[in-house]
Amino acid sequence: MIRIGLVSDTHIPKSTHVLPPQIKEAFKDVDLIFHAGDIYVVSVLDELEHLAPVLAAEGDDDYPEVKSDRRVKKEHVLTVEGINLHLTHFLAGRPWERHSIPTKDWFEGVTDIFVYGDTHIAKVDYNEGVLLVNPGSPTYPDYQRKLGTVGILTITSGKVGTHILQLC
Repeated sequence: MIRIGLVSDTHIPKSTHVLPPQIKEAFKDVDLIFHAGDIYVVSVLDELEHLAPVLAAEGDDDYPEVKSDRRVKKEHVLTVEGINLHLTHFLAGRPWERHSIPTKDWFEGVTDIFVYGDTHIAKVDYNEGVLLVNPGSPTYPDYQRKLGTVGILTITSGKVGTHILQLC
């Protein structure tokens, strides 16, 4: 079984000065961490990397030092235990379409799971057979400074499970 921690829109230091310790507890047994953008500072990725390897998507508000970090790309596309995963910040890939639902041809090459951020609202949904997961924000849900959510994605023998955790 592979467990992937999902986080997005941490907005450190705008939302708070450091990651909440509840994230460390939620991600204590993960094998990999996906950060779906709006990280702001590299120290967030460094802190998460103490828990597990990190891949991150570039957010629209990320600072230049984040955008040039080795862990950060506009998007990551990878296969884990036969499951195709796509990590990005915007659901439809372009800021002006950020809240639209992509069509099947947009998912070409991504047949299983799409992890995204930007909205600060946790959501798990299916579209055209693709699992769409937004972990929300652990530090700035609904653009409010309070504890929010993260996600856990599990892959076991080609079967996928996901759940959103409310931090408290």
